[in-house]
Amino acid sequence: MLEINNLHVKLEEEDKQILKGVNLKLEPGTVHAIMGPNGSGKSTLSYVLSGKGGYQVTDGSATLDGNDLLDLEPEERAAAGLFLAFQYPTEIPGVGNMTFLRTAVNSQRKLRGQDEMSAGDFLKLVRSTAKDLKIDADMLKRPVNVGFSGGEKKRNEILQMAMLEPKMCILDETDSGLDVDAMKLVAKGVNALRDGKRSFLVITHYQRLLDHIKPDVVHIMAAGRIIKTGGPDLALEVENNGYADILAEVA
Repeated sequence: MLEINNLHVKLEEEDKQILKGVNLKLEPGTVHAIMGPNGSGKSTLSYVLSGKGGYQVTDGSATLDGNDLLDLEPEERAAAGLFLAFQYPTEIPGVGNMTFLRTAVNSQRKLRGQDEMSAGDFLKLVRSTAKDLKIDADMLKRPVNVGFSGGEKKRNEILQMAMLEPKMCILDETDSGLDVDAMKLVAKGVNALRDGKRSFLVITHYQRLLDHIKPDVVHIMAAGRIIKTGGPDLALEVENNGYADILAEVA
């Protein structure tokens, strides 16, 4: 599904190399987690895959279902099935949540050559999806993320993901700033979307999220590259011992 080969990326303004040869392959239906110290390049990887500006790919490739992601505009990547849940979701004053969701859904359907969803069909679907994710109906009527708590913002991201039905979901530190109950709700929403075909790349600092989102594979990232890959026990090792021993292994 998602395949990254020897990806090198630098910041355009600072001419600073951030990613220094990332290799990663996700098969359909799998969940991979990336952990690593601050500044290791985890969020940069998610930004580059989603098409955020300010970064320059200097070498390597990234494909989704064999299609060159790096050659597509951000909206084309989204239409191709890529979704990024942000660490810090943006507030959009004056734009209603329902309007935002319907516009996003129909924009993607249009790019895919599908008919737009009618107002009635959309309303039925969004209410049902919100109920499944334990999202209060009042949240749907408010401006996007305005006045939302940290947990509400993250659940709203999961609602967007559920409505857009991407094939490749990237979660950039979705657990950041969440209490235990909010994190469990977010994890439950993610798990509800696992269908054996949809893949997830979960970027996190904490093993506790992975207690609820059971990854198939765990990667450790440092200094712009993946330095170790293992199973769920690797996250437990980091939780108990930190990164020092792992970093020493590859020094």
